[in-house]
Amino acid sequence: MNYIKHLTGFFDKIVQDFDLNPTHISLYLALFQFWNLNRFQNPISITRDEVMRISKISSYATYHKCMRELHQKGYLVYEPSYNPFKGSLVHMINLSSELKPLKKSERTNAKSEQENKQALNRKQTSNDTSTEQALVSSINNINSTNSFKNINKDEQAKIKKTNKTNNQTSECKIANEEITKKKLREKKSCTEPSRSSTVAIGKVPPTQEAVWNFFEEKQATQLEAEKFFNYFESNGWLVGGKTKMKDWKAAARNWLLNSQNFNAKAKGHQEYTKEPKPNHLHTSNQKNYGEPL
Repeated sequence: MNYIKHLTGFFDKIVQDFDLNPTHISLYLALFQFWNLNRFQNPISITRDEVMRISKISSYATYHKCMRELHQKGYLVYEPSYNPFKGSLVHMINLSSELKPLKKSERTNAKSEQENKQALNRKQTSNDTSTEQALVSSINNINSTNSFKNINKDEQAKIKKTNKTNNQTSECKIANEEITKKKLREKKSCTEPSRSSTVAIGKVPPTQEAVWNFFEEKQATQLEAEKFFNYFESNGWLVGGKTKMKDWKAAARNWLLNSQNFNAKAKGHQEYTKEPKPNHLHTSNQKNYGEPL
């Protein structure tokens, strides 16, 4: 049995049968698979659950209805067993015999008609698609150019605005900084007078005469002035033996303060180291050692 001719006959038959629905077709194809496994020998034994599983039918009522209608329309012969332990029998009818062979003239005419129809359909589809593509491409190009122009205009306007604002803010910042700097300079000039006007800074190294005059102004002796001058002259005018002196007058004032403190300490030490006076313990010379303490 040629199953290709059988299937073509089946599909030719269902085209003309308007009472069938997809459940009939799925049920028949499931039964055809069982027939194929049985090597196209009739009858075939089937079980309801297996056929329903393969045909994707979930209702028993639709299964029995479709099986009864296929039997009535002559697609198969159904013999139910009514026994759960025994399968039902189905006789598949060969539908390849219902195919009517066409004559050579009819075949050639049918082929020519089909070719002509295909050619016309191709031309129509190609023309339609070409015109549609051209229109769509032109419309897309126009829309894209317009949108691009609009986007560029908007972006340019935004960029100009941002640049203007940035320039204005930068100019304002620079002006404010300059104003603040000027104010600070004016404040410093007003509040902080020059050191040359208030305090005369002594240049290093000074002359000996300048040191004498400064010590005379401070009511100090010439001896202290010479001590000060000789000490720092031998030291190279270094403070603490490390750093260079910036103002010798400030150093001279410190020298005088330290000398006063040193002289006071020296006087106290001299008084402490003097020879003891007689009777400085305030004891009596005539003492009775027999008296109890």
